[in-house]
Amino acid sequence: MATADVLKPDHAAPRRHFIFTEEHERLRESIGSFVERELAPHAAEFEQSTFDDWVFQRMGELGFLGLSMPERYGGQGGDYFCNIVLSEEMAKANCGGLAMGVAVHTDMVMPPLHSFGSEEQKQRFLVPAIRGEQIACLGITEPDAGSDVAGIKTRAVRDGDEYVINGSKTYITNGHRAHFILLVTKTDPDAGYDGFSLFLVPMDTPGVIREKRLEKLGMHASDTALLAFQDVRVPAENLLGQEGKGFYHIMWELQGERLVSACGCVAGAQRCFDQTLRYAQERSAFGRKIASFQTIRHKFADMATKIEAARQMVYATAWRFAAGEYPVREITMSKLFASRVACEVADECLQIHGGAGYMKEYGIERAWRDMRLFRIGAGTDEIMLEVIGRSYGI
Repeated sequence: MATADVLKPDHAAPRRHFIFTEEHERLRESIGSFVERELAPHAAEFEQSTFDDWVFQRMGELGFLGLSMPERYGGQGGDYFCNIVLSEEMAKANCGGLAMGVAVHTDMVMPPLHSFGSEEQKQRFLVPAIRGEQIACLGITEPDAGSDVAGIKTRAVRDGDEYVINGSKTYITNGHRAHFILLVTKTDPDAGYDGFSLFLVPMDTPGVIREKRLEKLGMHASDTALLAFQDVRVPAENLLGQEGKGFYHIMWELQGERLVSACGCVAGAQRCFDQTLRYAQERSAFGRKIASFQTIRHKFADMATKIEAARQMVYATAWRFAAGEYPVREITMSKLFASRVACEVADECLQIHGGAGYMKEYGIERAWRDMRLFRIGAGTDEIMLEVIGRSYGI
C-alpha cells in the first residue's frame, strides 16, 4: 500500500454525535454566537451583582427559552436534544450562575408545567415564560428537607375553592427575581408518597415573603432565596396535575433536571480543559512551554479521557430519555459521574494554572467554585449512589 493511501488519524476532524442533526448544529452556532457576543462580556459584572433580568427577555425574543416546547405556546417545537445544545452552549458565558438560573426556568419548571398543566395554566404561566416575560423558580428544598423530598413540611390545606399554604423553602434559585414558583407541598400528611401536591404560585400573592438573599461559595451570578409562605391563598385551579400525585410528578422532573445538569457538567469541564490547554501552550517554565512536560501532558490526557467518557454516557442516556424511556439508573449514573469529572477537571485545571489559577483574572477559580455545586444540587453524590445501589435490589 502506498504511503499516501495509509489512513492517518485526524484528531481535528469535526464529527457530530449521532443524536445531533444539521439543524441542531445550526442551532448550536446561533446560541453559541449569542452567548459569546451578548452574555460572556458581562460575566464579571454578573458575578458581582447577579445577572440581569434582560437575559430572559432577550433569550425569549430569540426563541431560546422554549426550544422543545410546542409552537402553539410560542415554543420552537424542537426535540429534547435542542435543550442539550442550549445547556452546552450556555457554558460559553463563563458564568455558572447564569447558566443555572436559565436551566431552572427552561428545564426544571417548564417541562412539568407543560406535561401536567391545564390549558389555562399553560396560557397563564407557560406562554409568558417562553417569551421571557415571566421568570420561574422551583420550590422543593426546605431547611429540614433537601435530598429527602419525603420530609417536606410545607402544607397546603383545602379551604373551599382555595388552598391555604404555610411553610418555607430555601436555596431557591431565581427566588428573588421570579414571577411565579412551582411549589411542592404536602396536602395529606398521613398518605405517605401519595400526600404531595404541586402548586403554581404567583410570587406577588399576599403571604409570599422573600426573606433573605443567601450568600454562596460559588454561582454568585444567580440569586438564591430563603422563602416563607404565611397563609398564602391560591385558587384550586392553581393545583398542577393531580392532588396527591405531586411526589411522582416532581420525581419525574428530577430526572430531567439531573440529565441536563450532567450535560452542563460535561460542557463546563470541556470549557475549563480548552482554556487551560491554551494557557499551557503559551506559558513557559524552565525554558519550555509547560504543555511539553510529560506530567502536564498526562494530566490533559487523563482529563480528556474522563470528559469523553462522561459525554458519551450522557449522550447515550439522553437518546434513551428522548425516545420515551425512563432510564432512572443511567440518568443517576450520568449525573454522578459527570459532576465528579467536572469537579476533578476544574481542580486539575486550576492546578495547571498555578498561582494564576487562584487569581480571579483567569476565571478558573470561578469555574472551580461554580462546579462544586453539581455534586450537591439535584441530588447529592450520596443520594445518587443510594439510588444506583437500590436499583440492583441491594
